[in-house]
Amino acid sequence: MDLGDEIKVTLFGESHGPAVGALLEGMPSGISLDYEQLVLDMVSRRPGSGLASRRKETDEVEILSGVHKDKTTGMPILLLIRNQDARSSDYSFLPNQPRPGHADHPIDVKTAGMADLRGGGSFSARLTAGLVAASSLCRDILPTDWKIKATVGALGGLEGEDGTALAEQARSEQDSLGSRVDLSISGLPVGFGEPWFDGLEPALARGLMSIPAARAVEFGRGVEAGKMRGSEHNDLWQEGMKLTEGADGALGGMASGAPLLVRITFKPPSGISLPQKTFNQTTGMLEELVIKGRHDPVIAPRAAPVVEAVARLILSDLAKQGGYLDE
Repeated sequence: MDLGDEIKVTLFGESHGPAVGALLEGMPSGISLDYEQLVLDMVSRRPGSGLASRRKETDEVEILSGVHKDKTTGMPILLLIRNQDARSSDYSFLPNQPRPGHADHPIDVKTAGMADLRGGGSFSARLTAGLVAASSLCRDILPTDWKIKATVGALGGLEGEDGTALAEQARSEQDSLGSRVDLSISGLPVGFGEPWFDGLEPALARGLMSIPAARAVEFGRGVEAGKMRGSEHNDLWQEGMKLTEGADGALGGMASGAPLLVRITFKPPSGISLPQKTFNQTTGMLEELVIKGRHDPVIAPRAAPVVEAVARLILSDLAKQGGYLDE
């Protein structure tokens, strides 16, 4: 479960195990850690309030290696986040009755019945806590004029208070709602990005599509480009080699100088409290299943900081590959 080449993150842990976390490798030495920012970043993702799951986790990060006197040593950094509010009894029906829309059955087959399926195990969005923690440590290695910002774009196709109201309605009906996160990246130097598979868009797409429940990633005009003519879609170079407003932020996988706009669509959370039908492998019958676990009614509010974190990690990795970091 690795992300990146030069700056690499390895995730570990299970949703209902003792802890989750990340191993961050490739960080330059001598980087001062901003512990206050780390706390803020973890708070932005954790469950327990608003439209989030009611699971109560403090998400305190223990830094077990790679840091000495509040500065990075250049060695691997081990980040540990202990689980404190797991309710494993909510998943006693597994693996006999796999939940609709979850990875319970595929991973059970893949591991010959050895996987920890409670709360999604190693496939749970709980593991994104490690991504956010690792990304927070990367903040100070990137130039300050590189701006990365993810926001909630839409809930159930509606923006603002209308979307929030729709999500609250879905929660009250024990159902869930699809959503979208909008990501903006600006200030990258023209030409930033590596050839082909490490191009700006391919690298971001791989990382962003790895976030649990992500179903689509669109860059620039996205799927609308399929309805346009070249004369409409082509962006014009202006005086000073500036592109027109709304231009694609990447060309040939390299930064164009224009802001890079990305939309990430998330499916409705599969964990809902409404009764659902699923096959019971013990009785050999299709039976009703009621899931008791605590779940998000919509993903975008908690996914936004994860999207931002993944983007920061990807840019950090590409920056080190391309020689853009001062070490």
